[in-house]
Amino acid sequence: MQEPSLESNTAQSLDPSGQAGAPPLTVEGAIAQLTGDDPSLRYYAAWWLGKFRVSEPGVVTALIAALEDDSDRTELGGYPLRRNAARALGKLGDERAVPGLLRCLDCSDFYVRESAAQSLGMLGDRRAIPPLLALIQDGMAVAQRVPGRPHLVQPVESILEALGALGATEALPLVQLFLEHPLQRLQYSAVRAMYQLTGKADYGDRLVQALHSSDINLRRVALSDLGAVGYLPAAGAIASAAAENSFKLFSLKGLLDAAVATEGASSEAAQQVMALMDQLL
Repeated sequence: MQEPSLESNTAQSLDPSGQAGAPPLTVEGAIAQLTGDDPSLRYYAAWWLGKFRVSEPGVVTALIAALEDDSDRTELGGYPLRRNAARALGKLGDERAVPGLLRCLDCSDFYVRESAAQSLGMLGDRRAIPPLLALIQDGMAVAQRVPGRPHLVQPVESILEALGALGATEALPLVQLFLEHPLQRLQYSAVRAMYQLTGKADYGDRLVQALHSSDINLRRVALSDLGAVGYLPAAGAIASAAAENSFKLFSLKGLLDAAVATEGASSEAAQQVMALMDQLL
């Protein structure tokens, strides 16, 4: 689920390093840092601009340029600045970012591909569907862990979620392959996408069942997925789930958005969700 936005005047007064006493960062300062020479400041500026959804002129252009950065590279070959730039561009909602994000799907850095897939799903541009499908065309082979690394061959979770968000019904045969994957959170991504692509309650109910997992982290994932798809029948189960109220409120916010969009703010469904949220506050 997306992070809640803050008013721009609040964002612009935040400290640029997370340390007390540091001077406040402005939009102009963030853009200057993003295009400067200090890798750590460039990394932070990309995060900051996305976090607070700064859409002033020049921001998207600078972030798109950062997708091609070669200077900020880890010992293992990763591109931290590209990752943050890709994440930020999804939050800003500007379709000019789509071509650059599509190129990121070919990056050697797993986490750049993951961030690009997430952002392409957020931007909702169906041009992303064929290249996303291409990344999982080999099925379970791309969902195997890379020896010596903490990730899979491809960012399958993010790809499945993006395909679901994009309404890519042509992806159904591939998505179904992952419904019984050994990694449960990857299963949940497939279930989430299947619900979005078919609208069948069986998939929403399967996510509700995941709220009873013995693993708190999996319960949190299920909460996020239910909120992302806006599965209204899950409202009561979300409110009573064995998880932190912050996760439950975030999930219920997704349901509320869905209820308002489909039935209106005064609908019975929206009122019920708001009542549950009030009880958790």
